[in-house]
Amino acid sequence: MLAVDDERYIRSVLGRDLTPLETAAFENLWSEHCSYRSTRKFLKTLPSTGDSVIIGPGDDAAIVKFSDDTVLAIAMESHNHPSYLSPYSGAATGVGGIVRDVISMGARPAGILAPWYFGNLAEEKTRWLIRNATAGAADYSNTINVPALSGYQMFDESFSGNPLINVVCFGLMKPNRFMFGKAFKTGWKLILFGAKTGRDGLGGAAFASGDIAKDAGEGGAATTCVDGHPDIEARLIAATLELFERKTILACRDLGAAGLCGASSEMCVDVGARIFADAVPLGDTEMSVTEILLSESQERMLAEIHPDKVAEALEVCAKYDLSCAVVGETTGNDRYVVEFGGEVVCDLPIRLLAGGAPEREFPVRPYAAVREFVRPEGSLRELALAVLSHPDLADNSMHAAQFNAQAQGRTYAMTPFYSVLEMDGMGLSLACGCNARHTFLSPYAGAANAVLELACHIASVGGVPICVLDNLNFGSPESPEVMWQVSETVKGMGDMCRALGVPVVGGNVSLYNESEVCGTGIKPTPVVAMFGKGDLIGWEWPDVGDSIAVVGETMPEFGGSVLDAVTGCGGAAPEVGSVAALPVVRDLVERAQVSGSMAITRGGLLYALVNLAAQARVTIEGDVLTKLFSETYGRFLVTVSDEGVLRESGLPYEVIGEITADGMLTIDAGAERVVLTQQDLFMAGSSVTRACRAR
Repeated sequence: MLAVDDERYIRSVLGRDLTPLETAAFENLWSEHCSYRSTRKFLKTLPSTGDSVIIGPGDDAAIVKFSDDTVLAIAMESHNHPSYLSPYSGAATGVGGIVRDVISMGARPAGILAPWYFGNLAEEKTRWLIRNATAGAADYSNTINVPALSGYQMFDESFSGNPLINVVCFGLMKPNRFMFGKAFKTGWKLILFGAKTGRDGLGGAAFASGDIAKDAGEGGAATTCVDGHPDIEARLIAATLELFERKTILACRDLGAAGLCGASSEMCVDVGARIFADAVPLGDTEMSVTEILLSESQERMLAEIHPDKVAEALEVCAKYDLSCAVVGETTGNDRYVVEFGGEVVCDLPIRLLAGGAPEREFPVRPYAAVREFVRPEGSLRELALAVLSHPDLADNSMHAAQFNAQAQGRTYAMTPFYSVLEMDGMGLSLACGCNARHTFLSPYAGAANAVLELACHIASVGGVPICVLDNLNFGSPESPEVMWQVSETVKGMGDMCRALGVPVVGGNVSLYNESEVCGTGIKPTPVVAMFGKGDLIGWEWPDVGDSIAVVGETMPEFGGSVLDAVTGCGGAAPEVGSVAALPVVRDLVERAQVSGSMAITRGGLLYALVNLAAQARVTIEGDVLTKLFSETYGRFLVTVSDEGVLRESGLPYEVIGEITADGMLTIDAGAERVVLTQQDLFMAGSSVTRACRAR
């Protein structure tokens, strides 16, 4: 429903009552999902410019320079609400939608990243969500031949009523030639091409701005869930890029939230538009004009085209067996007009509809959630295996294997922490994620550290960050505590990006991620995706006898850690980490002076050892819990044959052991020795696989 205050304001501006279509249009385009009306003032504070930025926030995708020969089109979105109700379709259409954002700029999609957050793995509902979301995203991305690269997985009770399905897509194109999402010319035609328009997805934007389970319980699920058709998407990609290459279309926009109404009003906000609703190719009969304009049927694009080029566009679309029709024209005035059945059913100031939503001011209230640290009980071996068995750290190969990570042949390296693609003789490095437990305890530091963590992953392969995207996932902005989370996380993210000299070039805001029915509201989750570039590093396993060292200082920061998740030990959340080690470690990697490098993040030093030095003998001096399980940011685990390179670096470091070939990770801590065999590590790391296979 359109808010009473909004309707009153709109009526005062127009001086009349609204038609049914106009009411529905404002309900969707003024929703939080489309307008960002509660968060715009915060987003404006983020750094968004830089030498590599060609197009920043505001279009369907950002355009960033990678090399003299290649630019990247990159975008990030969420499909949280649909994926809870129908995880297969929700995740699939999340992939499809973000891919269309990239192709609308004229770029060929080259990869996706999937940072996903789920509830308690012990619940069958969670396992069902994982299985089906994975299958949906994999089936879609594999069909359109776009590789799925590294993602991020997190499990926390707060996501039980509202999982987060965020998706990043990037595409490749030549410099100095791309499309925009805004129409420029007066008297040009608007063509709608792709799939036909059906009743699916009605009111999706408004649905994504409310309580997920409550709205579904009112019957919303039947119309707001949509099915994806990757076979149509594959043809749509080919057709859009051919129209772009032939210079047939000038501007292009994906039909996502608010359907044709959203795409056409946003595209034509500077030139005005007249829409011919009767001309829209329909997949369902007897659709009302509101259904036609607000349908969120997938695999559709809107483009601005010269009248003399229409026949050419029809020919190209017919070649790919896609529907195509002229559904409007640009008018050169400030109106948004819709005609249907010989009548004008909508006549609005276009800037009022698209971008005219007044900002919403909600109160802000800080809170304190840090609990005093209580040393957990149990032996060191028991604690180590409990941490390594937590699903956050589990091997996700069962699900990753469903995706074709090698599609298009550019994938150079892929780990749970980052991916590297070979591009123009260089490495394009990618990483994504955010620790929601840390941002809950300390929103400012948690968001800053989310950026720092990814920069550490990029540095560990010799990369330099060139840009970031964000997907800000929160609960209801009507909660003062949630609005404090929003304000603090944006500050933290912005400050760290400025410290690193990295622009935020785009992203998404997803609010109302909570459920009264399930009694849950998500922890603040400002997911970040980072892109970097550097030389291609040909990693080998460290040699037997190489020294193992921790670079950077470790503090007793257990709050929100995996140790806290499995024991409830509490403790201080990590302070904002130091950036001092990044350029030094990056330089050591580039000069091949380390045989292995890894950022120390979730799971602390223990998890880093398992991934970089699973056959090793390590001695821990000082407090073993701090050294093994603290999640202080800005640290690295490295292996070197010559400790001298670390001494010369000027950074604080500690040599803790050496690489062996005995098939075991042996940890000596005072009088206690822990021996973890490869079987131990396999069983601990397979927790998610074993849970999801259980029925």
